[in-house]
Amino acid sequence: MKRTFLLSAAALLAASFVLAGERPQTGTIISESSVDCGSKTDKHKKSTELLCQEYVVRTATTDYHVRQQKPSNQALIPVNTSVEFTLDKDKMKFKANGKSYQYLVVSEAAVGTAKP
Repeated sequence: MKRTFLLSAAALLAASFVLAGERPQTGTIISESSVDCGSKTDKHKKSTELLCQEYVVRTATTDYHVRQQKPSNQALIPVNTSVEFTLDKDKMKFKANGKSYQYLVVSEAAVGTAKP
């Protein structure tokens, strides 16, 4: 009886954590920058630096720094764009202006409080 109760309680607890991670959150892109994400060498052995976009997505409590996984020709997302996102391990999937994006979360920080 106790074992069945404990297993049921553990299953419910695990399910609540899984469901909590899938709930969309809202945030705003507060900055954009281009960062180095490797280089490419052509057949003449000339090296070209590749740039990826990095954004800061701010929620009520956290700033997430997210970056493209590899260089691509995606359009820039304007600053002050509202996004709805989900986190899955180290990836952030979000929608902005009707398009879906997936970025790598490279860091996160608590939003500072203003001092009087």
